[in-house]
Amino acid sequence: MTKRLEELFNLPTTDLKSEEDDTSTALDFIKENEETIKELDIAIDKIDTALPAVKDLEASDKEMDELAKLAQESFEELMSLGMNVEARYSGAILQTAGTLLGHAIAAKQAKIDKKLRMIDLQLKKARLDKMDKQTSENLVEGKGVIIDRNTLLAEILNKNSNTK
Repeated sequence: MTKRLEELFNLPTTDLKSEEDDTSTALDFIKENEETIKELDIAIDKIDTALPAVKDLEASDKEMDELAKLAQESFEELMSLGMNVEARYSGAILQTAGTLLGHAIAAKQAKIDKKLRMIDLQLKKARLDKMDKQTSENLVEGKGVIIDRNTLLAEILNKNSNTK
């Protein structure tokens, strides 16, 4: 990188280092990333072990169903009461009945939302597991070397002249 580009983009100046320094820096960077990946794997494993431990998911579904049923029954009772009282009192009773019906709908909606979130989490976990499996299968063992452009071009030209 030229000094002018460094000044233009306000980047720190780069000093030419020996190849050993670059290699050791690259190895250190790789080791730091491996530790981070291992920490993330441990955290994911902790989450996986914690998810099955969550209990009473079905109990909350039953409770939501009971609340919705109770709200619907109360709505029906208040509607019949509102129709059988004087007109001046029926407004408040019918308004309360409407509120109860709203609560029944909210209880059903909360149940559906919870199921959708659980399905979404399961899909995300499956996708992450699949990506992890694919990346572990596609890993290639190799050796990396840091060289400059001119050396690379010279090696390519030498291989081309040797094959002819």
